[in-house]
Amino acid sequence: MDVRRLRMLLELSRLGSMHEVAEALGTTTSTVSQGIAALARDVGTPLLEPDGRRVRLTPAGRRLSEHAVSILAAVDAARLDLDPSSEPVGVLRVAGFASAIRRSLLPAIDDLRRTHPGIEVRIHEYEPLESFDLLARDEVDLGLVYDYDLAPAEWRDDHEATFLWEHEWGVGVPTRDRHLGLADLADRDWIVNSRHTADEDALRTLASRAGFVPRVVHRIDALELLDDLVAAGRGVGLLPRGRTSRRGVSVLRLPDRGAMLRAYAVIRRGRDTWPPLRAVMQRLATG
Repeated sequence: MDVRRLRMLLELSRLGSMHEVAEALGTTTSTVSQGIAALARDVGTPLLEPDGRRVRLTPAGRRLSEHAVSILAAVDAARLDLDPSSEPVGVLRVAGFASAIRRSLLPAIDDLRRTHPGIEVRIHEYEPLESFDLLARDEVDLGLVYDYDLAPAEWRDDHEATFLWEHEWGVGVPTRDRHLGLADLADRDWIVNSRHTADEDALRTLASRAGFVPRVVHRIDALELLDDLVAAGRGVGLLPRGRTSRRGVSVLRLPDRGAMLRAYAVIRRGRDTWPPLRAVMQRLATG
């Protein structure tokens, strides 16, 4: 059904005269008559019946005019929602890793709550490979992901990535071993991420520079659990410098800045015209 014809029918139900409808919509009486006749053909039932010299809505016409209220309201809401110049309103779905959620997204949400209260942000914690998959399936609108300078991400052609920040990583060891260098850890068991390959790729590059192949034994997602394994002497692994690790764990600084974790905000190409997504991306970029 043509929404313009629905609007004509709705105005006729309110005003009762095709002439008045034509004046209200800035058109001619003939156009209104033809539009409602075409609408009747679309739905397959008469919408008007004679009423002396005038016409009135049939029972079907009245029912359709009631539906038109909701239909036209939904169309207007959709147009407003998609208007790049409109106030951002809507639900924004974000998938991201914990550090970026804490460091970038939560402060952005606090600011947007004051400036754009119509945006509702729903947060899902995922590793980058999982976030990319969710973006591809349109199950989230924004992904907060990371790579390392030693293991750069391969971006899809339909993705747009905005750099957010970077952080230096070193090797977490028991505090008693804080005087050691990377080569001294060649015979240790190593811990890598269970849900992403980037840190293992970075580790293998670092190890190759130091002349050894790391023996990967444990695959752990949570940094807190990695801390526990290191403190217990069960292995060593990459950890962010400057982070407060559990007692008994130190993070060695590596030569040439070690491995730099780089955080990005990733969206599907062309989606930044949607006002809620554009507002969040602008806030993240300035954070």
